[in-house]
Formats: sequence, C-alpha cells, structure tokens
Amino acid sequence: MKQRLSQVAAFAGVSEATVRRVLNGAPDVMPRTRDAVLTALDVHGFERPARFRQGRAPLVGLVIPELLNPVFPAFVQALSGLLSTHGLVPVLCNRAPDGGPDAHSINLLLQQRVAGLVFVGASYADIGEEQGRRLREERIPLVLINAADENLDLAQVNVDDALAAEQAMAHLTSLGHRRIGLILGPVGHVPSALKLRGYAAFQARRGLGSDDWRPWVAHTIFSMEGGSTVLPRLVDAGVTAVVCASDALALGAIRAARRRGLRVPEELSVVGFDDSPFLVATDPPLTTARQPVATMAAAAVASLASQLGGHAAVSELMLFEPELVVRSSTAPPPAG
Repeated sequence: MKQRLSQVAAFAGVSEATVRRVLNGAPDVMPRTRDAVLTALDVHGFERPARFRQGRAPLVGLVIPELLNPVFPAFVQALSGLLSTHGLVPVLCNRAPDGGPDAHSINLLLQQRVAGLVFVGASYADIGEEQGRRLREERIPLVLINAADENLDLAQVNVDDALAAEQAMAHLTSLGHRRIGLILGPVGHVPSALKLRGYAAFQARRGLGSDDWRPWVAHTIFSMEGGSTVLPRLVDAGVTAVVCASDALALGAIRAARRRGLRVPEELSVVGFDDSPFLVATDPPLTTARQPVATMAAAAVASLASQLGGHAAVSELMLFEPELVVRSSTAPPPAG
C-alpha cells in the first residue's frame, strides 16, 4: 500500500496525504488535484475507488506492431503530443518479442475503462475476438492509421500506398529503368497489397501484364533480413531497380546487392518507404517515400476527440498523399 501511494503521489505531483484524501473521498480536494490522482491510478494500473468508476479513464492506447521501425516511434511521438493537449494520457502497446498478439494489452486497457484506442500499422484482428466484441459493444472510440488488415465502419487514416508505388515507378522510369522490382511485406498485409495495386496499374499503362512483371515481385517479412533474402531472386530475374515497402527492406536490399558485388545506385537503384530518420546519412542516402506523419496524427486525434465528444465515428477513409524524397540511391541503369 505504501509503495502504491508513493507511485501515485509522484506521478500526480502531490503528497501521499493528498492521495489518501482523494481515496477517502474528502470533499475539500480541488477537482484538478483529484483528477490528477485518478489519472495516476489509471496509469499505474491501480483500481479507482468505487465512487470514481463511472466515467472512462483519460487513457488512450497506442497500439503498434514494433518499435524497431523508426516510423512507428515517430507516430507515437506525434500522437502523444496531440493527445496531451486534450488532457489524454497515451499508453503504448506493442507486440510481444515473440510476435504474439496484442490481446493481453488490450484486455488490460479495457479493464481500466480506457477512453479510446489508436492502432498504427497494426492488425485489428490481433486484439482477439472477445476484446473486439467488447470494443464494439461499449462503443469505445477507435481510429486506425495504416491498418494492416481490412476494416469496415471504423475511422481510418491512411497514406496513399498505391500513389507511393506509382511515384517511385515514375521516378525510376524517368531515369531509364524498364525492369523494376517490388519488395513487399507478407501476403495479406493491406498496405503492401495497395502498393502492389499501384505498381500493377503503372505497369499496365506501360503495356505490361502480370505475366510480365510477376517474377519481379517478392513478398517477405518487414526487416532488413527480409529485404536481403529476396533481393537476389529479383536480380537474377534481371531487375535494374527495386521499390521497397519499407526503409528497412530497402536497406536490406542494398546490403544484399553489395554482397553480390553490385554497386548502388550505379548497377542497382533502390527506393524505400517511410523516410525514417537518419536515412540522409546512409551510404548512399536513400530515395524514399515520406509519410506526412504529423498531418496524419493530427487527423487521427481529431477523429478520436470527435468520438469522445459523443459524435459517431466517420467511417470514410482519410487518405494522405506521400512525398517522394529523391536522394542518391537511384540513378540511370547501367548502359547496355
């Protein structure tokens, strides 16, 4: 009990005596002080006194698939700052080291009567059937950013993945590339499927059907190892450039190219996706599609705040345009 009081008091910025007064329902506690103590109880996972369990806690779960990809911490940082302006406390939930589902974390948040949830690049299906049913029944505000699977009747904020692929293809063809590969995430991953759609549409305008470009497309896991593993097959198929569904995949492709003795970009051009920090300092600096993280985060928080205000979620997809940032990993194909 003593440890709990000290944790709550430290987080709320009050004395342990003040925490006791709130827990005992003292009438002379300022509302702002009482709210700070109740928020501290929520954050540390301590149960509120019965008299304070009617409303929802000012907690918002931020569910992401991993922390290794720099774009997810970037979203978390942007979302956290915006949520704080609404008096909301972000709680980070990421997948377990073994890649297990988020169901346990979501269940803990639901026990605390969380105010809302934001999924970033995560799979809504991972939360579990029981938790998903409870979210729907209790109408807990929910926003999805670049969701990994198909979802209906939910507020969604997405970057235009198909356009990102087309922008990369247009850039590479303008340099003279004709055999352009595509490295995507796992089959069934929606953002990857959308990038494939943009790639196929661009190839169709060039007069190429799926039989022509299918050997130039590979699916793998989102990691440097994934990009490194599939790149040799695409090189053997004759590609002179490759578009990747993440910066990590692109860096893996560059590593594999060098192992094959290929120079980037002189003999193989590489394009990434996300514009992760420090890519300007890689060798070579990576050409990549930049997501408008700040703008997308603002749209997500605005949607969540609207739902918290009692408005129905707008299920129409909010689509944001990426920006191709051209650096030194792309160049004309080798002569001949």
